[in-house]
Amino acid sequence: MPLPLNLAMIQEARKRLAGVIHPTPLDHSTTFSRLTGSEVYFKLENLQKTGSFKIRGAYNKIMSLTLEERQRGVIAASAGNHAQGVACAATRAGIPSTVVMPEGAPISKVMATRGYGARVILAGGGYDEAFDYARQMQKETGATLVHGFDDPLVAAGQGTIGLELLDELPDLDAVLVPVGGGGLIAGIAVAIKSLKPRVRVIGIQSRGAPAVYLSLKGNCRQQLAATATIADGISVRRPGEFTLEVIRRYVDDVLLVDDEEIARAILMLLERSKIVVEGAGAVVLAALLHGHLSLPGAKVALVLSGGNIDVNILSIIIERGLVKSGRITRLRTVVTDQPGSLQRLLGVLAAVRANVISVNHDRIKPQVPLKQAEVELLLETSDVEHVGRVMAALSREGYRVERI
Repeated sequence: MPLPLNLAMIQEARKRLAGVIHPTPLDHSTTFSRLTGSEVYFKLENLQKTGSFKIRGAYNKIMSLTLEERQRGVIAASAGNHAQGVACAATRAGIPSTVVMPEGAPISKVMATRGYGARVILAGGGYDEAFDYARQMQKETGATLVHGFDDPLVAAGQGTIGLELLDELPDLDAVLVPVGGGGLIAGIAVAIKSLKPRVRVIGIQSRGAPAVYLSLKGNCRQQLAATATIADGISVRRPGEFTLEVIRRYVDDVLLVDDEEIARAILMLLERSKIVVEGAGAVVLAALLHGHLSLPGAKVALVLSGGNIDVNILSIIIERGLVKSGRITRLRTVVTDQPGSLQRLLGVLAAVRANVISVNHDRIKPQVPLKQAEVELLLETSDVEHVGRVMAALSREGYRVERI
């Protein structure tokens, strides 16, 4: 059966979006090309208006409404990026918008959505509950529901990324796309496969939210009982109905990455390329970095779909990454409780070039013998090997050291 999405719809969406969205850069990365063996190009949708690709689909849908539909306004459900895209697009079109967000949505995304002009309602513990609430409101008010992914006009807007990729890199070999509900990859796949069928289109999901992956494997649309991933932008329990069919027909493969791999990709993009992405945007690099697919010598575009990462999550990722790489180390030892003992300990650390960030000296802890004190040290070190040298030096001086 014919699909409700085709190349002509995506080309029409591109005309609507002209002058509204940023045609985002396609940036070649020498660093990640060397690390992966592919010629890596980043499609920087994290630099898009509202911080993600979502405004493309939202604006295309909203500008397709009739005058009567516009007067009744639009409503959407989202944990963040689609919310901001709908709010921005509706305000630009002069249309009232209501966005239902989960009660646990990051405050930064709630405030940003309000800042773009939407009325925000917090309801439900996750996206699915928020969507059910929005659906009920839509029935009561007559507003048009702008779905986050399961809408051909929304997917057509997202598909304009595929047209830009082929314009910017005509000899593209493959594109890696984050997958949640499937709207982004559906649009990109139709655009690219319609014009250059040889280009591989590969979707990447989080192992903690593998709805599309399992649906393809089981040959029917699956609904997850729950999701658990730092990639909240693709944390969807059930894929779209029409988007899943597009994926079946046009997408070459869908792969999974875990949260540790996603976190490492976020940190490496920040440190090596000075690019800030959210978890959903980092899954594509995580797949390539950790060998889930190998494309030696191929020109590969990675769609970094958004940059709206919560700063608290980012700080945790940075700290965990520094600990795992041995650049921050926490040690515990015991010293005699007398003048000069702490100075002697610090002298050993200085001799092996360990920089002291903080010291906690506790002489009254019940587990510590009398006339002794427990010392916890937070150190800046160079790498895991340096940590080993630090601990060896302390052991040689008679300290019993525990890494914590």
